[in-house]
Amino acid sequence: MDLDPRQYENVAINDNDIHSIVLSYLIHNCYKESVESFITSTGTKQPADYLEDMDKRKKIFHFALEGNALKAIELTEQLAQDILEKNKDLQFDLLSLHFVELVCSRKCTEALEFAQTKLGPFGKEPKYMEKLEDFMALLAYKEPEKSPMFHLLSLEYRQQVADSLNRAILAHLNLPRYTAMERLIQQATVVRQCLNQEAGKDGPPPFSLKDFLKS
Repeated sequence: MDLDPRQYENVAINDNDIHSIVLSYLIHNCYKESVESFITSTGTKQPADYLEDMDKRKKIFHFALEGNALKAIELTEQLAQDILEKNKDLQFDLLSLHFVELVCSRKCTEALEFAQTKLGPFGKEPKYMEKLEDFMALLAYKEPEKSPMFHLLSLEYRQQVADSLNRAILAHLNLPRYTAMERLIQQATVVRQCLNQEAGKDGPPPFSLKDFLKS
């Protein structure tokens, strides 16, 4: 049996803490208009850095999400110089997005040339070899979206890269990489899992965040 809701329903939560959690989420995801409306409607104290580079981050995020990786790279280097040079994994992922766009546009010759000049150097490191081989394999298919590597062409993959880029930029700007909401969920999940493990076989079933959110 799970914890009795009566054990936590009467715990007082400060409204300002709730506002801070919501504001953290909005700032992290560059919802500028929502941030301004939320501050106005709640009277929340405006963070000194809440607008800092938000518009630039939003543009970078959307360019990456749309697959326009070269523009995302250009704007990232203007906002956070050397960030990609120090994060080779992220640099590889962004360059791979451009390669994928060339493949999807059936610009195979251009894609091959790009892979040789920009992605090829990563092949010197073993950890990139498998991903590099997967990307290159896309060139062998007339319809790459039907290939075994179709996930590399998906919106989900672009979302993953865009999220990683946004977090890297936030860290560069000395801002939290994760929202307060994410950190709370991570902490709560770990605590509940530890409590379940300590209780052993006679304790409640393994904690499921999905089930908890439905309760």
